[in-house]
Amino acid sequence: MREYLLVMFVSAAVTYLLVSPVRKFAIAAGAMPAVRARDVHREPTPRLGGIAMFGGLLAGLLAASQLSGLGRMFVQSADIKALLSGAGIMFVLGVLDDKWGVDALVKLGGQMIAAGVMVWQGITVIAIPVPGYGSVPVTPTQGMLISVVLVVVMVNAVNFIDGLDGLAAGMVCIAAMAFFLYSYRLWLGYGINDAAPAALFTAVLIGMCLGFLPHNLHPARIFMGDSGSMMLGLMLAVAAISITGRVDPDLIVEQVGSKTTAVHALVPIYIPLILPLTVIALPLADLLLAVVRRTWAGKSPFAADKQHLHHRLLEVGHSHSRAVLIMYFWAALIAFGTVAVSVTNTGRAVILSMAGLCLVGLAVLLMPRFKPRAPKAVQPFVPPRYRDDEAAGAADERNADADAAERSADEVPAMAELSAEDKALLGRMGTGATAVGQRGDQHS
Repeated sequence: MREYLLVMFVSAAVTYLLVSPVRKFAIAAGAMPAVRARDVHREPTPRLGGIAMFGGLLAGLLAASQLSGLGRMFVQSADIKALLSGAGIMFVLGVLDDKWGVDALVKLGGQMIAAGVMVWQGITVIAIPVPGYGSVPVTPTQGMLISVVLVVVMVNAVNFIDGLDGLAAGMVCIAAMAFFLYSYRLWLGYGINDAAPAALFTAVLIGMCLGFLPHNLHPARIFMGDSGSMMLGLMLAVAAISITGRVDPDLIVEQVGSKTTAVHALVPIYIPLILPLTVIALPLADLLLAVVRRTWAGKSPFAADKQHLHHRLLEVGHSHSRAVLIMYFWAALIAFGTVAVSVTNTGRAVILSMAGLCLVGLAVLLMPRFKPRAPKAVQPFVPPRYRDDEAAGAADERNADADAAERSADEVPAMAELSAEDKALLGRMGTGATAVGQRGDQHS
């Protein structure tokens, strides 16, 4: 655990220190697109934050290679080289999109190429564990298709939620924490060496997100851009593929004594790829809803809009920070709840706890719908937010009418004091602004 924590700290520190120079570079390079109608921020903000995150990735893996325990992984497994290849392709594609913009279909093709390169180097699903039956082998073609689809879905799911300051980095960090705990438990508790690369990847991913978040929280000084969001999604997918389909249920059966207990111990990975999908359940749901919504409206699934889940939270009445925290809460509840079910022997307690937390989350979610209202007798004396909407509007209208009448009353007597000759003289002289304008025209 100490080596993982050291790798996490190195990755976070390097990412944090690189953000400031990367921000200056992004401003100098002109990677500050104009504010669009669907954007939430109000001022142009530099992108290319993925450059700092890619530096954190390299630093974390370099530190791991120098450690006695994690260093053996670089010799025994080819997953690390495959990750670097895919992340490098995705990083370059993201930088090009952040600076010049890349067509959606071209971007999708680049994502598939990055996934294909990793599959070619060995990151692929070999078998799918089925409850009560065991591992079901898949053909190389089937494993390749499953792996590529998982990478593309995960990358676009993370990219879709990158719409509020700190949202994508925070939710990916929560998902990576949950996945790290599960992978570390399989590796340490059951001696499954195939889970070690996933634990390393998620530890580095946690460090990257923690190092970037201080600069990305509202109001954000820099955005990660596609160079960061696509890379984060790819790393989550690689961690999922490197462990899913490589864990032999028979090894768990030998240690726990029965298939029933083994099935319970492996709940999150017995259903194909369920754990990596649950840890990003909200981004995945947002992605599916967006595709259905746009297709139903006769638009392209890649067409941008302002109807994502985080946009709807803002429309309900939540502030920017509260909307982000609500998304954090639900992501953590789903991700850690899934891991807790696989760890504890009594699933009922976990389910009841999750149900109670769901009620708390729903109460917070609906807070803007329930605003306190003062009695009508005291509404004229309380701030507008505590008044009834109609009463507040009527009071504001009465105040506006009274102000207008007062201004009119002040102006009429002042003009009535002028005689007809004075009014004619004032008309011939004009206003001071007119006189100044004429003098300025003459001098110019």
